[in-house]
Amino acid sequence: MAEPFVTTVVGSMPKPPWLYRQMPLDAKGFDHHGTGSDWLLEGSPLHDAQNDAVRLAIYDQETAGVRIISDGEQRRKTYLTYVTSQLGGFDYETLAEKWIRDGRRLAQVGRCTGPVEWRGPIVVDDLRFLLTNTTSPVKVTLPGPMTVTDSTFDAYYGDERTFALAVAAAINREAKALDALGPAVIQFDEPVFSRYPEKVAEWGIEALDRCADGLRAQTAVHVCYSYAIPGVERPIKPSYPQILAELERSQIDQLALEFQAPQLDPALLELCPSKTVLFGCVDNANPEIEDAQKIAQRLLAAAEHHDPEKLQAAPDCGLVLLSQATARAKLSALFRGAQIARDQLADPRGRAHGHHRY
Repeated sequence: MAEPFVTTVVGSMPKPPWLYRQMPLDAKGFDHHGTGSDWLLEGSPLHDAQNDAVRLAIYDQETAGVRIISDGEQRRKTYLTYVTSQLGGFDYETLAEKWIRDGRRLAQVGRCTGPVEWRGPIVVDDLRFLLTNTTSPVKVTLPGPMTVTDSTFDAYYGDERTFALAVAAAINREAKALDALGPAVIQFDEPVFSRYPEKVAEWGIEALDRCADGLRAQTAVHVCYSYAIPGVERPIKPSYPQILAELERSQIDQLALEFQAPQLDPALLELCPSKTVLFGCVDNANPEIEDAQKIAQRLLAAAEHHDPEKLQAAPDCGLVLLSQATARAKLSALFRGAQIARDQLADPRGRAHGHHRY
């Protein structure tokens, strides 16, 4: 029987300041590829430092009580281009200008100039390193096809669905190579699902299922409203009713959903009863540390609309934009909140008296 409110993460963790110079998202010249942000080392010292940063990310997650961990994406400048730039068919030398995220912002993006192809392992060595440095169950993340098509300029296919399915086929080959190593979860990041509910219905689920085809690991999809960028509007499109109904019919096992920052109604979870839900109850953009009691209340509210054994406690999104100290404190609050919620679920009488054990 699954334990209610298992703690996990969405993927990214902050990089140590000795490894990476993080440029603010609103800095002039920032684009979708981490331009302006850069590694502080190169060659083998960089590789060794990234290994150390992964060990630190593992330690930070495990110490905070996170049960299903990631490598914190410590080797990736961005979650997306780290993978897409190593697929055949993409050109990141000559960029194109494109409105992305449903017209939310104008970005310099890579171009698809030929057939998208998987040329060989991309994050397999990263996963192997993670697995040899922990006994915790681990998740590994890959960009999803709709987000890839939104984040690149198609100069080859001329049809979005065809382009997305080609991306999905290539991502599936990488996912199968990862699956052979035995991760607990393989997650596909689809933040743009929230922006394009009609496309989700038309071909998004089809492309997502293609990514997950034939995998033994649990599969997850992450949906959010993208990073909060100072000075850029972050419209919370009321698309969850539509996309959750669509995701319910997908082959994906787990849905990692942003609920905290937009304060969405947990009743929406009734639309995806068969799925395990990673319920976002920690804001990844606001540096204020959540209160463990409030996290517990959010989780218990979610449990009124979804099987608690299919609810996991998670941040809204990756924690990369926070400081390391803030990320640690938020994950610790997440663990405490989940523990309080578990205790109150097991002993409802304890709610009145506020009893909980740690």
